[in-house]
Amino acid sequence: MYVRLGRAALCLGGWIGLVMPAFAGDNYCFRLYLKDRGVAEAAVASPETFLSAEAIERRTKRNVEITLSDVPIASSHIESIAATGVRVVTQSKWIASVVVESDDSLSIDRLKALPMVDSVLCVWQGSDRLTATECSEDTFPLTPGCDKSTETYGYGASQLNMLNGMRLHDAGRKGQGVRIAVIDAGFLHVDRISAFASLRLLGTHNIVFPGHSVFCEDDHGTKVLSCLGANLPGVMIGAAPEASYLLIKSEDTRTEFPIEEDYWAAAIEYADSIGIDIVSSSLGYYCFDTVDTLYTPSDLDGQTAFISRIAQTAADKGMLVVCSAGNEGQHEWEKITFPADAPDVLTVGAIANNERLSFFSSKGFTADYRVKPDVVALGSRVCVIDADGDMHYTNGTSFSAPIVAGLGACLWQALPWLDNKELIALIRRTASQAGQPDAERGYGIPDMYKAYIHELNGPVQ
Repeated sequence: MYVRLGRAALCLGGWIGLVMPAFAGDNYCFRLYLKDRGVAEAAVASPETFLSAEAIERRTKRNVEITLSDVPIASSHIESIAATGVRVVTQSKWIASVVVESDDSLSIDRLKALPMVDSVLCVWQGSDRLTATECSEDTFPLTPGCDKSTETYGYGASQLNMLNGMRLHDAGRKGQGVRIAVIDAGFLHVDRISAFASLRLLGTHNIVFPGHSVFCEDDHGTKVLSCLGANLPGVMIGAAPEASYLLIKSEDTRTEFPIEEDYWAAAIEYADSIGIDIVSSSLGYYCFDTVDTLYTPSDLDGQTAFISRIAQTAADKGMLVVCSAGNEGQHEWEKITFPADAPDVLTVGAIANNERLSFFSSKGFTADYRVKPDVVALGSRVCVIDADGDMHYTNGTSFSAPIVAGLGACLWQALPWLDNKELIALIRRTASQAGQPDAERGYGIPDMYKAYIHELNGPVQ
């Protein structure tokens, strides 16, 4: 995860093998790759049993076929796995994998012996995986702290103006009818801050601590959401104030283990299953708090990393997935992080108000020489709302991505006949350096209104 700019670039890697040091009181989480999902092809004929009406409608609208990968892993498989004495944590129907937890490291031998299991990878070790922080009972009114730019848009004006987004708003396109999932580390006090009082909330989902509120733990998602859905005229209006939002916690900020890829997979698969249109994710991975290096820059091919394969599948299911490029520009890694390398996600880097690349913004190209990031938006001195209801400036591609995601929602509202990949192509084609993309800024700064006019009337001179 790279939610805090300046996070140390120390990488101790991740488990490739299965031999680990054992510590008293530790539990272990294992990712089981299955040989099959254990379901028959006939299950596809009843999509209403595993997809919501909205998810089916989105697939129909975008001409996306419902396949066996949409069907959950067979309950008989899950029961056989649980019968070995482990606890099922999460699963991915797209990859056909299951994560389980055990206090016995030798349970791996029983798991490997199961006929449906192809291979096993350890993805977490510790003693307090489900220890969550309790919420406070305070309320947090908004306390302005940035320089106001315009009377109506307040502190969010410059980040929307840079992408010509307010002209879309002026045309009545503010994201209405578009469903956005924000996958993040937590949304501390969003339920108690006045700027979110009118938020059109579809629901919340906590993958890390099931049954606990997403409005605890961390305010990174609070800041991200303010770029998208804040709606307080004269103070701050986000990029898509009339969109509907699903808030999902998938990041455990205490440590960095490969299981967070599984959490993210569970989050986006859930979003897909209930009919979300756009996913905004300001999380990225490349190193873990374990023994051996899990990923290298040569893995940035969109096909190697577990999380990147999941992100690409989400795009293939018809969702517009918008990911932060990463904040590793001046660290040893330097490159974009996973899943930003997935071919059909919209990867967003960061620039400053003078349109120069932010020093921290991660760079491309991918290992197979594709252009990434795709575009850039304001990521230096972005005005956001924090967990105390205060507004202040902050830095990171974590905030350039939701600005693009939100205006992407407005553009999609205006051009509903486009599918997600056509929308990305349009945004690239009308960006500031579409003719000369590079490894730092991709296709450049999007012009969302130009994209709108271009699709309606043809090329804009």
